[in-house]
Formats: sequence, structure tokens, C-alpha cells
Amino acid sequence: MRHAFLDDQGAVRNGWKVLGFFALMLPLGALLGGLFQLVPASARGLVPGPWIGALSTLAAAWICLRAEGAGLGSLGLRLDGRFLRDLAFGTLAGFALIALVAALVFAAGGFHWIRTPGQGVHDLLKGAWLYLAVACFEEILFRGYPFQRSVRGLGFLPAQLAFALFFALGHWGNPGMAGATKAWATLNIALAALLLALCWRRTGSLALPIGVHLGWNWTQGPLLGFGVSGTADQGWWTPVFHGRPEWLTGGAFGLEASLVCTLACGAAILAMWRWRGTVSRG
Repeated sequence: MRHAFLDDQGAVRNGWKVLGFFALMLPLGALLGGLFQLVPASARGLVPGPWIGALSTLAAAWICLRAEGAGLGSLGLRLDGRFLRDLAFGTLAGFALIALVAALVFAAGGFHWIRTPGQGVHDLLKGAWLYLAVACFEEILFRGYPFQRSVRGLGFLPAQLAFALFFALGHWGNPGMAGATKAWATLNIALAALLLALCWRRTGSLALPIGVHLGWNWTQGPLLGFGVSGTADQGWWTPVFHGRPEWLTGGAFGLEASLVCTLACGAAILAMWRWRGTVSRG
């Protein structure tokens, strides 16, 4: 029985560490969510809900790491100059990648843009704050402690594939997940997860995947006006579709359900796979 819980070095096996993380994260999320409801409504509007998820996952990761005698820096959350540079570069890369997808769909006659009335800089900043929360929450959850302990237990590729599947399945409850759109969106979201995992692998930090995630979502929604994984956003611009197939444009779900997105993600994964990165890993 001892060997079911401990490895040959007497340490808790990585699978139990992953389960322990979720056993902590879920009640912490419920506790923080309950405490958040005690905050005056005027103040709650300043803190998007995903920040509660981000804080609960961060707290669970910190507790698990402390039990191991490690800190958040070992997870790739060392807030130094390099972290900020990788975060900024990742944000630009995410912007460039989804903007390229949009430009190609536009060139194929999928839509044209009109300027959205009443949208200003405040809305762009509000969108950035929201999608920074989403990026922090999902990257700490899907590329943070449970993923990294799975890498230790299973190896990088099996863990990467498993968490890409979890990441894609986690979006199945989103609006518009039906029919062919569901198939394309599931494929592309899984490919995005593979890309984000490589961003961590090549840098040893969560800064780059958080930045790519932020730049991708913010550009797609608050700036260009597409749906973000099925969630409708009023953007700085509004796309007007020309009736082309949804496998080309992504339709209301967003560019993540487009064949063009598949090709762009595939090319980005290949580039990241070939890049030697900034850390050496066995």
C-alpha cells in the first residue's frame, strides 16, 4: 500500500499531488467566491469573476508547493524583469497570431469590418483586465502545478496531450459548441493548448503562455469584435460576415472554429517545437 502513495524515494507520487491540488482548489474557489459576495456591488464590478478562479488556483498551487518545500518561482511565476519581458512578448505574439488568422479570413472574403459606435479606450482596457484574469486562471490551472506534476509522472508529451484534451473539453459548455463548429473548435482549442504548453516548456516560465493567451483573446474579442470561444464580445471593430462557410470564418463562435486557425496554430506549434528555447530540460 505504501508504494501506491510513495515513490522509491519516499516522496508522494505525482498523481496524488495532482488530486491534492484539485481537492484544495475547489473549496478555496467556493470560499473566495462566497467572501467576494460580501464585497459591495460597486466594488465587485471592478473585479471580473475569473480573478476569483485565478486566486483560488494560485492559492492551491502555493499550498502544494509549500508542502514540497518549494515556491511559486519553481512553477514559473517568478515576477522579475524576465517575466515581464516574456509576458509582453507573449502578448504581442498572441496578438500577431490571431490577427494573422483574421487577416487571412478577411482576404478570403469572409467578412468586412465596421467601426463599433461608442467603443473607446476604456473598453479596450476593461477587456484587457478581464482577459488577463482568464489567462492567469487557465494557465495556472492547465499549464501550472497539476500539469507540471503530470509531466514529472508521465513525461512531457503524454501530459501535454492529456491536458490539451482537458483544455478542449473544458470549453464544451461554451455557447455555439455544436455540429461542425464543435469539431473545429475542439481541434483548435486543443492545438492552442499544445502551443501554450510548449511556451512553458521552452522558457520554464508561465509568463509566455499567459501573454500569448492574453494577446489572443483580447485581440479576438475587445479589439476585433469576434466571439471568444463562443462568448460574444463587443469590440472596437465589428465583423460583418458575408455568408461564407463557418469552417472558414468561425462564425459566431469566433476565429477559433476556423480552418485558418488550425493552419496558423499548426505552424506556430512547429515553430515552437523547433525553437530551442531559453532553458534546458531533459
